[in-house]
Formats: sequence, structure tokens, C-alpha cells
Amino acid sequence: MPKTISIIGTGPTGIYTFRNLIEHETPLSIWLFEKGEKAGIGMPYSSETASKAMLANIASIEIPPITMTYLDWMETQSATRLRGYGLDPEDLDARQFTPRLLLGEYFRDQLMDLVNRARERGHEVMINEATEITDIAVLDDVLHLTNGTGAVDARFDRVIVATGHVFPDEDEATRSYFPSPWSGLIDADIPACDVGIMGTSLSSIDAAMAVANQHGNFRRTKGDGLRFTPSTDALKITLMSWTGVLPEADFYCPIPHTPLTHMTEDALENARGGSNIYEAVFALFKAEITGADPGYAKSIGLHNLTADNFADAYFAAREAEDPFKWARENLDEVERNKAAKITVPWRYAILRMHEQVERLVPDFSDADRERFDAGLKTVFTDNYAAVPSESIRRLLALHDAGVLGVLALGKDYTLQQQDSKTVITAQGKSYTYDVFIDARGQKAQTSKDLPFPTLRKALLAEGADIPPVDKDFGLTTPPAFAGKILFGAIPYLMHDRPFVQGITAAAEIGEAMARSVRQSGL
Repeated sequence: MPKTISIIGTGPTGIYTFRNLIEHETPLSIWLFEKGEKAGIGMPYSSETASKAMLANIASIEIPPITMTYLDWMETQSATRLRGYGLDPEDLDARQFTPRLLLGEYFRDQLMDLVNRARERGHEVMINEATEITDIAVLDDVLHLTNGTGAVDARFDRVIVATGHVFPDEDEATRSYFPSPWSGLIDADIPACDVGIMGTSLSSIDAAMAVANQHGNFRRTKGDGLRFTPSTDALKITLMSWTGVLPEADFYCPIPHTPLTHMTEDALENARGGSNIYEAVFALFKAEITGADPGYAKSIGLHNLTADNFADAYFAAREAEDPFKWARENLDEVERNKAAKITVPWRYAILRMHEQVERLVPDFSDADRERFDAGLKTVFTDNYAAVPSESIRRLLALHDAGVLGVLALGKDYTLQQQDSKTVITAQGKSYTYDVFIDARGQKAQTSKDLPFPTLRKALLAEGADIPPVDKDFGLTTPPAFAGKILFGAIPYLMHDRPFVQGITAAAEIGEAMARSVRQSGL
């Protein structure tokens, strides 16, 4: 009898796990469970949470291929299909940002191709769509799963948890308050009114687009670029955050990334073995930027900056400038650099360092973790979460049309629900919104948030506030589950891996979990 493996979740993490798992030489029985209507799409790329106007924040050149690259797949699609997503078949490019819904179709097609390949290689594959796994238990040394209708009629030698983002359910939303952009906003009729959006990231831009497209149209002209024409003067949208800075546009750089000079593997290991890991990491950070871009280092006084005030210096110029003026100038710079294939050295250095630093985050003391979260983490996040140029054009078009503004809250603000309105009080002023959307993105989850009660209870009984995993994401406790569950649910990994979100991380996690299964001797 073949060994039986289940993969819970068929978004990118589940797909990359499956891709690597079917390389197993011995035939396996693989069960795929997807709570959505279609396996392979993934929550961020589905029609329930995205519209055609919402762009993916990753280009083909950055997406690890499955059976083919995203660009190759797009080139096999019909012109009608591509134009339906606003793409010109003659202008497809490896660095192009496309609608999230189209990327979801790619993942779906790739999963179906993998299923065919798996069966050709002798694996048994069972696809269970619209099936939410509600519990995981161990009995007689094998794993048992429960879904919404009862026990799953199979016993599993390994369970791979590849569930994705965790956001509030639609039933937690009201007509005037959305706890996330994925809590029914896409299908909601938003009136032309004062709309507040918490956050300024791509998720916030998507929320603004979901509202704006109901009350106007974007159009592109030869001379003026992108313009938004509102159908009413009543719509006012405000993006808000502590600092009120907008994200910058995605910048040109070599891919694959070139090696770092100072923050090397050996240097990081030396830092891990030192008496003050965080300060050692920051010393490497300073050396890397100084070596890559001495002009930038001098301009912000890097030599005299510390791990605790570098972020202040990094954001200072943007915080002092009108956010839309900065966005317009940054967009112009980015587009010139892309056309000329110019890389800004200090930006590229920061981009390449964030994953290196992440490896040492679990070794930080509690005090240094607080310093990191308040300092370098904000810099890294701002850098790697740069958004497509088209997203910046849309923000500028909304602002030029008198629809969009930005509010800097500061850290000491209050948010209150009053009847059907949301009131924000910040820096001595109050702001009232008829509709409010919390678009701050995924928050790290703990064992208490797990949707599997038996596993949750066992973890908490062991004092495991965060599901503990080894280097290949194998659960290391509780004893009954250790070695049997591979845990690649990204929201639960974020505490120790703050930059783990994204498709490239999903691919790395999937490869590691499949490798663990192969090496286990199954």
C-alpha cells in the first residue's frame, strides 16, 4: 500500500509542496484539500478577494517556475483572454506586473498539469475542493482528519499544513466597517462618501481601487497619462498610517540577486556567536550600504547612525515632503532607471539583506526584537514592499481628481466605532468616516488561532504559543504529532520569520517540506 500524504491548502505553498513531492520515487497517495471552490488559485488571487484592477506585486522573473514560467504560460494564452485582463499580447514582459486574478489562473492551470504528471508517475491523487479541514488528530500512530461533514475516510502517514492568509470572516464586516479588504469588500456596494482606509501598502491601494472603481473611471491619454474621472464629488478616500508616507515604486535591479559583500553567510554566523547579535547585524548592514553606495551613506550621516535611529534618517525626507509630490518624483526616477536598466545601489543592498537578517531574528533577545521591529524591520518592509508603478499612477490620478488624501496619524491615535461611523482622533484632531476599511495586512498568528482544536489544545498544553518547527518545517512538538506534521502555514511562521510572506517564500517552504517527506523514508 502506498504511503498516504495530505496537503491542506492548495495556494502557492501547497502547489510548490506538491510539485516537489511528486518527485518521490516511490508511489504515494496524495490528498489535496482546498476549502475554496477551486483548487490551485489561492486566496489573494481569487475572484472572492480580488478584481481585475488589482495587481500582483510580483513579476514573472521573480516567480519560481512550476511546470513553466509565468511568462511562458501567458504567451500560450489567447489574445482574447489576455486583453480581458488589460494586457497586450505583443507587450508581455518578464518584469511586468499583471492582475492578481490572472496569476491565480496560472496557479490553477499549473496545479492541474502537476496532477496529470503525478498520475503518470504512478502517484494516486485525490482532489477535494470546497472541503475545509476542521481538525487533525492522532490515533494508533496515524493522522486522522475531520472536515465539515465528519471524518475523512482515510488515514494519513503525513499531514502537510499549507493553509494561507488568515483574515476576519465576511460576517464580521458591516455595511460601514470592513475588518480587512478581504471581508466582503469586493462584492459590497460602497456609497459615495467619506471612506477611511487604515494602511498605505498595496493592500490599502487595492481597497481604494475597489471603492473608486464604483464611482468613476480611469482612462489613459497620450499627453496626460492616467486620469481618473469621478462620477460624483461626494467620494473622498483617505489612506492613513503612523507616518503617512506612501510606498515607493518597484525599482530595477539584477535578478537573480548578486551576492552581498559584507553580510555574508560566514559574517552572519560570526554575528550569531557574538555577545550582541543585533548590534553585530547592524554593523554588517552599515558596512554593506557604505560599500555599495558611499554617496548615500554620507548623505544620511550613516557613520553616526545607530540601529535605533537609522529608520528615522531613512524616512526623514519622505515624512517631511508632501506624499504625492514624493510619489510623483519617485515614479519618474524609477521609470527612467528601468528604461536605462540603472540600479540604485543602496536600495538594492537593503533588498538583498532583508532575508539574510531574517535568519537571525529568532536569536534576538526580547529587547532587541522590540528594537528591530521598531527600526530595521520597518526599513526592510518598506524596501521589499515597493509597489508596481501602475499602482502609484493610480494613486496620483485619484489625488489629482480630488478624491484621495493621506493622513499621518502618529503613534498615539484612537479609533472608535460610533453608531455606523468610525472616528479617528490623532494629534488633537478628530476625523469621521462613513465607511472604514482596515487594510493593514496579515498579522502573525499564534497557536491559539489554529483552526484545528485537537492540535491547538495539544500545542497549548506543551506551552507552545507558536507552533515550533525545525529547518524543514516539521512540527517538533507535541510528541504525538512531532515528525508527522509538516507545518508551512505562513501566518504562524511570521513571528520568527517576519519576511516570510510571498510566493518565493512559499516555494522555499514547499521544497523543504517535500524534502522532509522524502528523507523520512516514506
